[in-house]
Amino acid sequence: MKRTIFFGLFALLLSFPVFSQDTVRHVKVPAKIIDGDTIPVIDLQTMVVFPNADKANQRQMKRYEKLVYNVIYVYPYAKIAGQKLKEYKKILDSIPDEKKRKIFIKQAEKELEAKFGDDIRGMTFYQGKILIKLIYRETGNSSFDIVKELRGGFSAFVYQTLARIFGYDLKTKYDPAGEDQSIENIIILIETGAI
Repeated sequence: MKRTIFFGLFALLLSFPVFSQDTVRHVKVPAKIIDGDTIPVIDLQTMVVFPNADKANQRQMKRYEKLVYNVIYVYPYAKIAGQKLKEYKKILDSIPDEKKRKIFIKQAEKELEAKFGDDIRGMTFYQGKILIKLIYRETGNSSFDIVKELRGGFSAFVYQTLARIFGYDLKTKYDPAGEDQSIENIIILIETGAI
């Protein structure tokens, strides 16, 4: 009996430091003072929520998954196109001589062809259509307008005619609130890191 009491008291004495103030860890959290009260504030990452897709319709789900795949594949090229166009416009604005501007444009075309030509030619028809729309999204101009500005009206007409023969339209615009809403939703998911 004495042993049991001794071990009980010993265990009780060992547990006292657990309850002392010195062993509590303090975690500093950003806080705001509102009406004299200190309220901890924790910033959370933005989360985008879209309505659930109808999983009963497998064809629609497969079509949507294909769209996701194609947008993920094409979107980086559209971003690069937007960046390069801004970069080239700055340089072209600083070149007053028309002949030097044409030389610069030819040189830029060769550079882009060498870097991205094979990738662009390897795209599917559907990916090409998405790329034309996303270029409009990134630049605010249709592909036709960009070609017209950089190469002239006749070249833009020729490219548009060739594009129409193959089923494309360089004058296609991007409508994020209308027919291109699915593409816009996918881009939002890409930019937030959800996919």
